[in-house]
Amino acid sequence: MIRAYKPEDLPMIMDMANRAWQPIYTMFRNVYGEDLFNLITPDAAVAKGRQIESDCQNHPEWVYICEEDGKIVGFVTFLLDTDKGIGQIGNNAVDPDCPLKGIGQQMYKTTLDYFRRNKMRYASVFTGLDEAHARARRAYERAGFSIRHDDTVYFMKL
Repeated sequence: MIRAYKPEDLPMIMDMANRAWQPIYTMFRNVYGEDLFNLITPDAAVAKGRQIESDCQNHPEWVYICEEDGKIVGFVTFLLDTDKGIGQIGNNAVDPDCPLKGIGQQMYKTTLDYFRRNKMRYASVFTGLDEAHARARRAYERAGFSIRHDDTVYFMKL
């Protein structure tokens, strides 16, 4: 079941986000090295949860929760650019301890339906091209995302 966010959901989805992003942060730490990674992502153990907290405080109406048997198993944040007509899926995760059951697809479908009801002309989502994001890429493609643009970020130690 997908439902609107409630303030009492916050601790659970912050914890879920922090756990779900650890493999991604491990990949970034390996790519960037400890020094650069710590500059970019201080307090990695809680950084993603803080982003979720900010999302929920700024636009609680732009957060959906997925429940299964009364337990929160996923969440998705999003935003609307009404001037351009583009809805953007933001931070989202399925509980890493929950077996895959199409939870992401349910959340994306509900979010995309919201975009359509609010007259968005396009939907976007940002993800990495590395192996740590492979599951997310497959989920977005299954949800129908097909227009793709790749970017590369370079760093140089000075």
